[in-house]
Amino acid sequence: MKKLIFVFGFLATFALFSFTLSVEKVNVDTTKSTIIWKGYKVTGEHTGTINLKSGALEMEDGKLVGGRFEIDMTSIKATGMGEKWAQKLEGHLKSPDFFGVEAHPTATFVITKAAPKGTPGDYKIAGDLTIKGITKEIKFYAHLSEDGKTATAKITVDRTDFDVRYGSGSFFDNLGDKTIYDEFDLEVTLVTE
Repeated sequence: MKKLIFVFGFLATFALFSFTLSVEKVNVDTTKSTIIWKGYKVTGEHTGTINLKSGALEMEDGKLVGGRFEIDMTSIKATGMGEKWAQKLEGHLKSPDFFGVEAHPTATFVITKAAPKGTPGDYKIAGDLTIKGITKEIKFYAHLSEDGKTATAKITVDRTDFDVRYGSGSFFDNLGDKTIYDEFDLEVTLVTE
């Protein structure tokens, strides 16, 4: 009986190590990767960039199975406007009205599920996004290039899920043309090292 328990224990340990060793961590090149944001208001929209601080994809047998990313919230930039207006918008986005980057200099995203969609390289992603210390699950579609070196995604985030309520018609009345829509978009391109 003791021999049988030993054999089962050995096999279980071997199976566990075989499984965990097959997941490969692939680092993301933060200098080549991009995150473009787009926010919307009644009278138009604003766009800009934000830098990835660190990140890695987890691959198993050539398929995406996970990942973890850290976003540098202090790097928020506004584009498509004059320098004076861009600096004003960047300052406001970094303030406690929006992302409070002094208290929360980073945001994180952890992939909890990556399900292939049928078309090679296409995935339905679920994961935990943390902004301002608040974690919420988000879901979106992503594409991984055939060589596994580039991943792209378009993500819609509801800022009010993360206590970013400034100018939100969901929380304030009579904002008129000062209303800022709750959802913003992220266009992400990750390039591996």
